[in-house]
Order: sequence, then C-alpha cells, then structure tokens
Amino acid sequence: MSAHPDLPLLPALLDSWDRNNRILVNLLNLIPEAALDLRATPTSASIAGLFAHIHYVRLVFVEEDAPEFAKPVPENEWKGEQDRSRLTQMLNESAEAVRNAVRGRLESGREMNQHYDHPILFLQHMIWHEGYHHGQIKLALKAAGQPLSDDEAGPLTWDIWMDKAQP
Repeated sequence: MSAHPDLPLLPALLDSWDRNNRILVNLLNLIPEAALDLRATPTSASIAGLFAHIHYVRLVFVEEDAPEFAKPVPENEWKGEQDRSRLTQMLNESAEAVRNAVRGRLESGREMNQHYDHPILFLQHMIWHEGYHHGQIKLALKAAGQPLSDDEAGPLTWDIWMDKAQP
C-alpha cells in the first residue's frame, strides 16, 4: 500500500480494520480448545467471554451510531461461546458491520449518531478496545501456565500489522 499523498486514506483505514480482525481471529485459533474457559483472575471474564464481548461491543456501537448497518445484537454480552468456528463467524460478521458503518458514514459525509465526532474515531476506539482485550487473553493464558510464545503468536499478530506484503 503506497503512502503517496494523493491517495485516499479510506482504503488504508479499512485495511487496518481488516488486519485487526484477522489478528483477533488468528489469536482465537492459537488458543487450545480447553483454554477457552481460562481467566486472568478468578473474577475476570473467560477467554471465550472476552471474544463474545468484543463481538457484542462492535454490534452495540454500530447499532447506536450507524443503525442502518446494524445486525442483531446478542442478548448476553459475556456468553462464552465454546465453538471456535462459531466464534470466528461472529467476529467476522461484526467486523463487517463495523467496516460497513465506517465506510458508509465516511462516504456519505455523515457523522456518527451518538458517541463519536467522526467515523474514524469509532474505528480507532474499536481497535484500541480489542487490543486491550487481546492483552487480557494473552495474560489469562500466561497466568494458567500456557503462554503463547512470540514465535507462535508473532507471525499471526504483529507481522500482520508490519509486513508490507500483507493483502
């Protein structure tokens, strides 16, 4: 992706969101099935619950800020789905809703309805929020004696952000 000053920013912004979701799904797929119920502390959400929460938050903010792109919001924000393929589907669906909301509002020149001064701030908040929970997920694994090594996680997380060869 070129950094030429005449190129529009929208493709780069949407690519960053797509990469963010790919990293999250990659993290999910690195976690052993038996580890989805792990928690960083006894009162913390489970790893599966954190993924469900991320999906939920995406959909709630789309519903509140760009309802024309809304999809059904789950009733239980923290329900720890144990089916990895279902969790992946949920994350991909909610990522698409966020992407469509940001693109639609930017292309139409419309503000977000409730929470953000600009659609890009919504996108940045989602990435920041998910990075926070990414760290909690890795901490839960570490606390349980099942840390992900940089050799395991790096190519599927950090490298997605930094490798120019990524689509």
